[in-house]
Amino acid sequence: MVVRRVVPNVRSEALQESREFYGLLGFEEVMNLGWIVTVASPSVPTAQVSVMTSDKTAPVVADMSVEVDDVDAAYAAVRDSGAEIVHPLQDEEWGVRRFFVRDPNGRVVNVLGHR
Repeated sequence: MVVRRVVPNVRSEALQESREFYGLLGFEEVMNLGWIVTVASPSVPTAQVSVMTSDKTAPVVADMSVEVDDVDAAYAAVRDSGAEIVHPLQDEEWGVRRFFVRDPNGRVVNVLGHR
């Protein structure tokens, strides 16, 4: 399995202000779904930060997102390990397949793959 990127997720009601702030650091908006805004470095597109008010289809805002090349294999490995699945594996309307898992520190990780 290959990790493609890791993105910190910041829970906030200040989406526009956050987009503008990270713009001062050179980030540009690459996704805006109304409830989540993702900004990325133009020179290193996998360097990203997501800011969100809530998650449209999950019960919590994940602390980070990890994109992998085979989300089904990641899900099987995590499930078989006995780790707590916080949000089941599912396809989302915005083009990702994902699940949430709690790490040993209590942090929620959104594991995803693009379809």
